[in-house]
Amino acid sequence: MAELDIDTRAAKLGIDWSQVNLDSIQLPPGENFGIESDDEGVYHNDQLEFDTGFGNIIVVDNLPVVPKTKFEKLENVLKKIYSQLGVIKEKGLWMPVDSNTGMTLGYCFIEFNTPQEAQNAKEKTHGYKLDKSHIFAVNMFDDFDRLMNVKEEWEAPQTKPYVPGENLQKWLTDEKARDQLVTRSGPDTEVFWNDARQKNTELVHKRPYWTESYVQWSPLGTYLVTLHKQGAAVWGGADTFTRLMRYQHNMVKLVDFSPGEKYLVTYHSQEPSNPRDASKVEIKVFDVRTGRMMRDFKGSADEFSIGGPGGVAGASWPVFRWAGGKDDKYFAKLSKNTISVYETETFGLIDKKSIKVDNVVDICWSPTDSILSLFVPEQGGGNQPAKVALVQIPSKVELRQKNLFSVSDCKMYWQSSGEYLAVKVDRYTKTKKSTYSGFELFRIKERDIPIEVLELDNKNDKIIAFAWEPKGHRFAVIHGDQPRPDVSFYTMKTTQHGGRVTKLGTLKAKQANALFWSPTGKYIILAGLKNFNGQLEFFNVDELETMATTEHFMATDIEWDPTGRYVATAVTSVHEMENGFTIWSFNGKLLYRNLKDHFFQLAWRPRPPSFLSPEKEEEIAKNLKKYSKKYELEDQDVSLLLSEQDREKRKALKEEWEKWVKQWKSLHEEEKLARQSLRDGEISDEEEEEDEAKEVKEVEFEDVIEVTEEVVQE
Repeated sequence: MAELDIDTRAAKLGIDWSQVNLDSIQLPPGENFGIESDDEGVYHNDQLEFDTGFGNIIVVDNLPVVPKTKFEKLENVLKKIYSQLGVIKEKGLWMPVDSNTGMTLGYCFIEFNTPQEAQNAKEKTHGYKLDKSHIFAVNMFDDFDRLMNVKEEWEAPQTKPYVPGENLQKWLTDEKARDQLVTRSGPDTEVFWNDARQKNTELVHKRPYWTESYVQWSPLGTYLVTLHKQGAAVWGGADTFTRLMRYQHNMVKLVDFSPGEKYLVTYHSQEPSNPRDASKVEIKVFDVRTGRMMRDFKGSADEFSIGGPGGVAGASWPVFRWAGGKDDKYFAKLSKNTISVYETETFGLIDKKSIKVDNVVDICWSPTDSILSLFVPEQGGGNQPAKVALVQIPSKVELRQKNLFSVSDCKMYWQSSGEYLAVKVDRYTKTKKSTYSGFELFRIKERDIPIEVLELDNKNDKIIAFAWEPKGHRFAVIHGDQPRPDVSFYTMKTTQHGGRVTKLGTLKAKQANALFWSPTGKYIILAGLKNFNGQLEFFNVDELETMATTEHFMATDIEWDPTGRYVATAVTSVHEMENGFTIWSFNGKLLYRNLKDHFFQLAWRPRPPSFLSPEKEEEIAKNLKKYSKKYELEDQDVSLLLSEQDREKRKALKEEWEKWVKQWKSLHEEEKLARQSLRDGEISDEEEEEDEAKEVKEVEFEDVIEVTEEVVQE
């Protein structure tokens, strides 16, 4: 039956087996002869099948029928269309020709590298209008093979029983309201519960060589993504962490999720053979749930290197910036003099054209709205001022613009609720030999978007760090000279000053170079990392008072848990000593340490936004004592249990010690006669002293405690 199938396929392809020398066929280097590697556990052949079968071939019908003289032109048009959707194999485009007339037959076969690329090309170009008379009809080659083998008699399809999938949000229902964190150390990737009551972690899942570089949670905590040679994979669940989907992208280096977790962006770069050439970059966008590739982007690293906080091989990462909100409707890419904004309904440009902005160097989305902020530096030697502008998407209407003069650089900071935009502006002095800094503060939600200018008390102070309070109206600034700069707190909303920015206070001479707000606001960590060796100050901004001052020596990373109850500080493998992490309470109390050799990464599992309204959250906060009674009793029970466990542990240690002393004394007594015989009946000085010490003597003595003098009157 198999031989007949092969002969039938060979006949369809015009292959004459009698002309084929089977002995001359050699397997390519690296063939595994059917033995699966470790990686095949992640990417099984049934999902990513390369160079076998016909799943990577499409048939494009309704093409123009052209003579031989126009054959090459039509072929180039087809290659231009389909090379954007996948890699066409060498000699992978074939248009049959009528042997009698020399005209094409109106269809062609296109062979891609992978079945995924072929499927994507079919979905994207079926119904494509080449011109008024030619609308593509695209099918998979395997569909023809399947249709040719349809049985004459109809058979009812088998009904498969419904098997419910795992609840991917189950981890949120933990009875102890704990949070999860993932760590990587040595070859192991581990997921833990943070059990602060027990002052330890509880292992949830552990797997060696789970990823080949790093792991990353999705923004709402639903998925954990791992990276492999063949591509990326996402895993989910509360404790099983089953693989949910795989995304084929060879040698993937970086990944990024859209805010609503609908899409996954993967990045790969290839070093050029000529060092003078730029690296080649390929970026793919996948549907997270289906694994379908929605679109890919290719080019040199130079094309993806404008703007952004950083990346690899010269390209900025993330290359694509997603619009705020959970609908994942728009994403943008910054290029030279161009901002390309795409919509995810078709994954094409809005209005089929990019936004032209000369010399634009940075863009940033509002976290909650489809508003894009952009920065354009000065041009023409200062004759044309720099500007910051706000653009509404998809209308592309400019909502607000601010021209800035004598500008050296700008950095944009959006507040998490999208209510404010702070622009840190570095300006040249009149001599242009130095710079000073200030802020332009945009009130996004107010009418006409008013802008307020903020200068520090000493405008020559260098600004070291800036951070908005999450879900609040305050921000913090570290400014001044190292090693002891000042930290100032400001608010955008006060009852006394209405809509004006107001300084709340300044902390003088702090060993800090980084700011870490609690996700719920109110509390902040003033951290001294790198040269400051892990200085930590836990500060209450409501009361403007320090709760605790401590340190985690050589700490490299600080991260709050998503509820704002606990903080993790870590020393990663950039240092050879003291690798591992420490968990603190929100007010700076050390809860426990977990040392791990070759420690690489720690990340808390994010939580999705609460369904409670702000009013309900405020009501709970006001009546917290009522709600907290239950948990206080539970905490008390846990505390008693821990105390009892400590007592039992101490008791066991004491009993073990007393047992050891008793055994030693017994052995000592047993050997006493042997020692005396060796000394001709004499005991040693030490034993004589011990015997004397055993004798208890009572000694009475008198001592003058106090002398007083009294005058007795008769």
